Amino acid sequence: MSIDKDDIYRQPLDQVSDFQFDERVVRVFPDMIRRSVPGYELVLELLALAARQFSQPASNIYDLGCSLGAATLAMRRTIPHSDCRIIAVDNSNDMVQRCREQIRRDNSIVEVDVIVADVLDIDLANASLVVLNFTLQFIAPERRAALLQSIHSGLRPGGVLLIAEKLSFADQRTQQLLDQWHQGFKRSQGYSDLEIAQKRQALENVMQPDTLETHQQRLQQAGFNHVCQWFQALNFAAVLARKD
Repeated sequence: MSIDKDDIYRQPLDQVSDFQFDERVVRVFPDMIRRSVPGYELVLELLALAARQFSQPASNIYDLGCSLGAATLAMRRTIPHSDCRIIAVDNSNDMVQRCREQIRRDNSIVEVDVIVADVLDIDLANASLVVLNFTLQFIAPERRAALLQSIHSGLRPGGVLLIAEKLSFADQRTQQLLDQWHQGFKRSQGYSDLEIAQKRQALENVMQPDTLETHQQRLQQAGFNHVCQWFQALNFAAVLARKD
């Protein structure tokens, strides 16, 4: 399948609207995330390894905020238990429609259900692995703790939650340094200063990153016994939380 180039913010806009996961974004999303998130492809590779290691027989695997299903497909191809089921959830109809097309073209044996829903409304059950891949940052901060508590309740003993997020930093020098470095990364991927500025403006009211310490504290308060950071590239990081 050919991948369209992300050109959404290439031309000057009279008014920059809040970012939405609509048909325009769906069309270019693989190119957008690859060129915007350093380490994204490595995160997917490591998720595949996690699915092999942490999935349990006859359990559910949840991909919450699945977008086009990249994490779902990466895990589906390595889960060693044919009686597992992946439940992929996204609240964008456009994303889900394209995700279902991607799943149909894949011939892996693990069954996948792709659902249009708000991840906050999902009742998790019998889960051995849950993935929140750049999802929590788009949820209202005051609702994040309840979601993590719901995930903890729905996990089996030994179950694992994997979170990947953009981080904010309490230390302003660190914040400024990594913001500048991230902008440099995007320029190296072919984005212009205009594209970078307009997309940043579109995301201002939509994406609200947390510090790593906030993530860790919230996970511990939700009941997870073991929390550790397993990846970081500039201001993007990933955390594992395990229910013992």
